Parts: sequence; C-alpha cells; structure tokens
Amino acid sequence: MAMNLPSGRRGRRAPMADINVTPLVDVMLVLLIIFMVTAPLLTAGVPVDLPDARAKALDQDQQPVALSIDRQGRLFMGEDEVADAALPGRLEAIVAKARGSQPPQVLLRADRALDYGRVMRVMGELNRAGLNRVALVSVEQ
Repeated sequence: MAMNLPSGRRGRRAPMADINVTPLVDVMLVLLIIFMVTAPLLTAGVPVDLPDARAKALDQDQQPVALSIDRQGRLFMGEDEVADAALPGRLEAIVAKARGSQPPQVLLRADRALDYGRVMRVMGELNRAGLNRVALVSVEQ
C-alpha cells in the first residue's frame, strides 16, 4: 500500500496516481449475475407445457429455427404468430435463404395437451419444405 509522505512544500499535494478498481469490479460482478439470471428467461417467449424426456441436449452448429405450438394450437415462429396458410411460404423462404449450404435445424416445441395430428401436420409442412433436421424439444427430468 502506498503512502503519501509530506513533502517539503506545504499546501501543495502531489496528485494521486493510483486507481481504485474495487468499485469497478463490484459493478461488473453485479452485472454478470444479472445477465446470468436473465439470459435463460429470454430464450422462450411462448408459454408451452413441454413433456418430460430423458434425452440429452443437442450440439448445434447454426442458429436453429424455433417453432412453437401452444395449448390452443396457435403456431409461432420465434415469437411471431404464423397463420397455417402462411407457414409453407415462411418455410420455403428459410430454405431459399440457405441455398448452397445445409438448411438450419428446426426446434419444434409443442404443448403436451395438443392433438397429435396438429403436430404431425406441422412436421409434414417442414418435411415438404425440405427442412428434415427437426428436433422435438422436451423438458429434462
């Protein structure tokens, strides 16, 4: 620890050249904790009651396309609601955007109370558009 010793000149103090970084570190740690707590909350915007499964998480190389079907059967792409008639066009646009490379993986989240036929119709549209890498999202046990 450095000390300021009195100099021969009275009344004038030498400028302090030390920077106190403790408050900066404290603020950065608080911000880190805030981001760690809020980041998982930002990933899912549509409330869906997912079924349980014992499968492990998937390795992902690109940003996947997130499709969600809520309890009422409404379809969401990301957080935007998509009408059933508009789904084929949106999927074809995704495939057209990925020309020359592998199309992105699709993460399909469907409420456990949904009719099986509703989920299969959406998966059929995905297959018809050429998006064959479909992962069904569930909650880990």
